[in-house]
This record gives sequence, C-alpha cells and structure tokens, in this order.
Amino acid sequence: MAASSAIDREMLCSWVRDARARTFELIDDLSDEQLLGPPLSIINPLLWEIGHVAWFQERWVLRHVAGQTPLRSDADVLYDSAAVAHDTRWDLLLPSREQTLAYMRDVRDRVLDKLAGDMLSDDLRYFVTLSVFHEDMHTEAFTYTRQTLGYSAPRISLSREPDVLTQPHFTDVADVAQPRNSCGFRYKALGDAFIPGGQFMLGATPDEAFVFDNEKWAHPVRLAPFAISRTAATQQEFAAFVDDRGYQRRELWSEAGWEWRQQADANHPVYWQREPNGRWLRRDFDRWSPLEPHRPVLHVNWYEADAYCRWAGRRLPTEAEWEAAAAASSESNGSSLAVAKRRFPWGDSPPTSQQANLEWHAMGAVDANELPAGDSAFGCRQMIGNVWEWTADEFLPYPGFVADPYKEYSQPWFDTHKVLRGGCWVTRPRLLRNTWRNFYTPDRRDVWAGFRTCALKV
Repeated sequence: MAASSAIDREMLCSWVRDARARTFELIDDLSDEQLLGPPLSIINPLLWEIGHVAWFQERWVLRHVAGQTPLRSDADVLYDSAAVAHDTRWDLLLPSREQTLAYMRDVRDRVLDKLAGDMLSDDLRYFVTLSVFHEDMHTEAFTYTRQTLGYSAPRISLSREPDVLTQPHFTDVADVAQPRNSCGFRYKALGDAFIPGGQFMLGATPDEAFVFDNEKWAHPVRLAPFAISRTAATQQEFAAFVDDRGYQRRELWSEAGWEWRQQADANHPVYWQREPNGRWLRRDFDRWSPLEPHRPVLHVNWYEADAYCRWAGRRLPTEAEWEAAAAASSESNGSSLAVAKRRFPWGDSPPTSQQANLEWHAMGAVDANELPAGDSAFGCRQMIGNVWEWTADEFLPYPGFVADPYKEYSQPWFDTHKVLRGGCWVTRPRLLRNTWRNFYTPDRRDVWAGFRTCALKV
C-alpha cells in the first residue's frame, strides 16, 4: 500500500496546491446555474463534485491519518459517493458556491499544514498521494462534463511553454474550435507494428512509487504474435465506416451493442453532425468545426469501436497485447518478447510534451502520427496521451487481488466495465505509466476515448 519515499514532502505539497488550483480553474468561469447543470446519468453536478473532491481528501488525510474531527458535520451526508445515490445529488441542500470553495481551501491548507508539521510517515505519504490522484481523475471528469454540457472550453494556465511539435495553448476560446495541425506536415499512415509472441509480465511491480490495487501485481501471460496499428483510428477512417452505413448494419454489431445503438438512436458519433453539403462537423465544447481527418476519433464507446473493427476486418487489442505493444521490446533476434519492460513507451523518463499530449497542453487531440519521440520500441505512437484507448477486455482483478483501503476504487466495477489504456490530452502525467488501467462501461461515449486496432491474422 505504501507510496515510495521517492514521493517526498516538497513534491506532495506542490501536488496538493497544483491539483486544487486546477480544480478552481476548471470551474472559475462557470455560473452558479452551470455548476449545477441538468441531471444526467453520465455526469455529476459540478458543485457537488468539487465538494466531493475536498471531502475525499479530508476523509483520508485529515480524518483517517491525522485523526482530526470533520470540518463540516454534514460532509459525509453530502459528499460520500458510496452512500449518496447519484440521482439524488442534484436535490441535496448543497453549500453555496462560496461556502464550497471555502471548504476546499480549508482542507487544502490543513493538509499542507500537516505535511509541513509532521514526520512524513508512509501512511501520510500514501493517502496524500491518493487524494491528489483522485482529484486529478476528477479534473479530467470536470473537463468532459464541460464538453457534455456544451460549455465553453476551459482556460488553463500552463507551467511551461508549448514545444514545437505540439499544438499551442489557445488563450482565446474562439481559437479552440479551429482546425489545427501543429507541425504543418502531411499526414502519413503508419500501418501495423508486428509484436512477437512470448511470455509477458502484465501489470505493475512493487518498485513503483504508487500503484492502484487493480494494477497489482505483474504476472505472466502468454501472447501469440500479433500486429497492432501504430496509431489510433482516425476521424477520417471512422467517417468512412459511418458513411458506409456502419450504424445501420446489424451484422457489424454485437447483440449488446445493437441494443445500445437502437436505444440511443445512435447513427454517428455523439458530437458529430452532417451539414447539408455532406460535410461532417464535430462539436468541440461550445463550437462546431469541420472534422480534422487525421486526428484520432474521439468520444466513441466500446460498442462503436467494436462495430468499426468488424467493418474494417480488424479487432480490438486485448489488454495484455496493448501493454506489450507499449512496454515491451523484442529479443535481439526478434523472435520473442524480451523480459524487460519500459515504464513508458519511450523508456523510463517522465513524459515531455514532445513525447505525449497530456494535461490540456494542446487543448484537444493532435494528429495521430504526431509526436514520434514518444514511440514504443515497436514504433507504436501516442500510447500515452492524446486519447484513451478501448481494449477488448472486461475489467477484472489480477490474480491474488486485494483491495486497498479505498475499497470503492476498483472492486465494485469488476465484470461490468471495459478496460481503457494510455491516458488522453487532459490526463495529468503524474498519474500515468504503461500499466495504468482505466475503466468505463461499454456504453460511455462522453469520455475522451478512442481506440486502435489489431489485424485478425498475422
């Protein structure tokens, strides 16, 4: 359970401030009405959700580790996500915006005081890290909530200048919706990467600074040789599926997928619409713009990805195949997978903006063949960042699974969710590595998800 001593006091203090500052940025320009929003099954009222983020940090750091009394007597009744039914969160007598922000600042400051004043125990280090990563996941959710509700793109302050290989940060909201190709080069399809078979150790190892319970622990799996696309499926490729009546052809869909498609009346990706002249448009927050053909398709669910694969004569990669393509390399003779794994596709060093499109840096996805510096040993591109990628597999525990103290994180969702890998343009770099598992139900297409495909035969 313990977080590694590599996460020191200074880093934790910086992370606590940074995570809370990002939360404040993401809701600062929204009205009180927007902070509530309409009741939808796929989002939370933002006013409730930002209070929940602070409650979670107070619950685990100040109350669980430090033994302090609750800052609000009603906090558990309001913000405990395991106890407060989702559909009731709009009806709660929530504190006002000002009271909620004051609570969030108070929790943050008390956590910083705790870090400054005490010996940094393993428990304190672990639970502060957990609370920061929990907030990081919610700030991603805040961003897709803004997309879901058609709010304007958030204005994000970045701590570094954009590199020449990634799109610039757009300070004017009007700029966000314009077609962008940051490098100006022509798109070139990269084809498939061949991955040799062999034994592969799927999952994380105990030398990681922090590991979620669903990544524990690395265990051997046997992989047959396979070929996987070096890039994610693009909007142009997906538009060909739509234009070929892919949403109307029952034979392309699984039974559950077809049932979803009919109930949702889905005929194309959720944020697409066709102009009278036949051109496809895509909604980017509150603005409509022409499809960017060479960017990865985004906001498609597992059922849509699966149907596309049937149409294309392809398949989704298994979770183990995805991780092997990202983390492994081949033996010198190329006949089998090497034993060693990389922490990231390019190696063990943390992501730079020339390797991965993360943390709002480009304010959207970049073209699928950009960022070659982030390639894996097999030449697979953007396996960290840009878009989350659906895999074929159900979200299941690894052998010997034991739930961590925050038992609601993984265990309740086994068998009902699908696994996604890699992160997206909104994800914080400190969260990610090749072994990190995300999970959503297969009907979710509001999240920042796309996919890459595998050949049916090698």
